[in-house]
Amino acid sequence: MTDLAKLPVTVITGFLGSGKTTLVRHLMQNPGGRRLAVVVNEFGDVGVDGEILKGCAIPDCPAENIMELANGCICCTVADDFIPTIEALMALDPRPDHILIETSGLALPKPLLKAFDWPDIRSKITVDGVIALADAEAVAAGRFAPDVARVDAQRAADDSLDHETPLSEVFEDQISCADIILLTKPDLAGPEGVAKAREIIAAEAPRPLPVVEVAEGVVDPRVILGLEAAAEDDMEARPSHHDDHDDHEHDDFDSVVIDIPELADPADLVARIETLAKSQNILRVKGYASVTGKPMRLLVQAVGARVRHQYDRPWKADEPRQGRLVVIAEHDDVNPDAIRAVLGAVAQAAE
Repeated sequence: MTDLAKLPVTVITGFLGSGKTTLVRHLMQNPGGRRLAVVVNEFGDVGVDGEILKGCAIPDCPAENIMELANGCICCTVADDFIPTIEALMALDPRPDHILIETSGLALPKPLLKAFDWPDIRSKITVDGVIALADAEAVAAGRFAPDVARVDAQRAADDSLDHETPLSEVFEDQISCADIILLTKPDLAGPEGVAKAREIIAAEAPRPLPVVEVAEGVVDPRVILGLEAAAEDDMEARPSHHDDHDDHEHDDFDSVVIDIPELADPADLVARIETLAKSQNILRVKGYASVTGKPMRLLVQAVGARVRHQYDRPWKADEPRQGRLVVIAEHDDVNPDAIRAVLGAVAQAAE
């Protein structure tokens, strides 16, 4: 790549737990001959995704090419965070061939695309494509996309009822902004679930979009990198619920960080997270835990009541064996005291 060529950037969006970090990790390890750089934007101040990716760093995507913007939306902190981060990556020697931006699961992608129109970087980078990940099982269950006929019936019955939830708006905006959809976890959805998810996505998409089934983030990089979409020049084709607003709000969602004591059995924590999801409508839990007698740290990631955990690395000699989880939900469902009670937390939530 010459110094005059625009640096391609791929924006990876998708709802909480849809598999974005797993996809980025796969691309890092299978870059298709590209030298990659990664920007991770997380919601909540426990940097789980960024640390996972740095642990997977390889020569084509070394640790210094992975930057994390925590506890804030990139598109709301353009001047302070986003522009300096992009400029720092472009100044690396050797310069990256391609930048991946993993957005927060709560991010709206279109406002981020507008950031690429800033004069400081407009002539230097281009949005190669927007990749939206959708959890096949969740979409098929209708958790993030409403049934149009049912909504119409409810509207007819009660004009004052608000039928659009913040979750559905996030999902629809992500689909509308995408150049390609990756339908993740098809094994959990099954053939009927995958077919249903495809129907819902097709109904929500403003134009025909390719939909590719992906398990465990495994996809040929040629499918999603090198699209040359120049998405920053194609904004009109990417409608959003927030097109009439000068900015957008993030206080529909909230997060709380909980410290947890050392565990005797991970199954107990799994059961507590499942209870939390069912009783308090918690969307996402992610973080780490310490298990008595185990030298490895336990990585915990949950989407609703679906919990996954694995030992990811040894505890470092100079770090306390302290568990920490970030819990994310819609604003009205975040009750720190109730969450702490269920998880058996011992410390105050982070501010």
